[in-house]
Amino acid sequence: MKSIFYSAITALLLLTVSCSRQVTRIDPAATPDISGSWNNTDSRLTAEAMINDALTADWLTNHSQAKGKKPVVIVGMVTNNSHEHIEAETFMNDLERSFITTSKVSVVQSGKKREELRGEKADQQTNASQSTMKKFGLENGADYILQGSINSIVDAYKRKKTVTYQINLELTNIETNEVVWIGEKKIAKMVKN
Repeated sequence: MKSIFYSAITALLLLTVSCSRQVTRIDPAATPDISGSWNNTDSRLTAEAMINDALTADWLTNHSQAKGKKPVVIVGMVTNNSHEHIEAETFMNDLERSFITTSKVSVVQSGKKREELRGEKADQQTNASQSTMKKFGLENGADYILQGSINSIVDAYKRKKTVTYQINLELTNIETNEVVWIGEKKIAKMVKN
């Protein structure tokens, strides 16, 4: 009877040990690609490459010569039209960061963040001292808006598949509606199961 009991305990311990999960911290800048899906490295590298391409186009020089100052850009919607869940806001943040780190353009807030800022200004009108209250009507207006989409094509057969992500971005002059830059980047991955 004792041997059955000890065997059962041993089996339970082995099962517990074999089912345990191991977690190892990695450098966020590392480029692991475990699933073949869109990941933080794809987002960061795509944003950097596309912003670098945008900032070498003629629109930037033309704006600087015509206005005598650097342009103000707002990062608008980037829609996810791919086959998988991609948090587009993370990619949009990577785009903003890439713009800002170059110091060639100014970036202003968009969407919900802008509305939150305006709500704070409205609250200050009632609750802040006159000397520290931020005034309405002093925001920097954007000269250009960056918008785009993330698309994907999947080709699968048996235990292999290729996933191609195509990212399209357009920079538009807000005043004239003129598209001043169009960028495209593709990422292709082969996944074997």
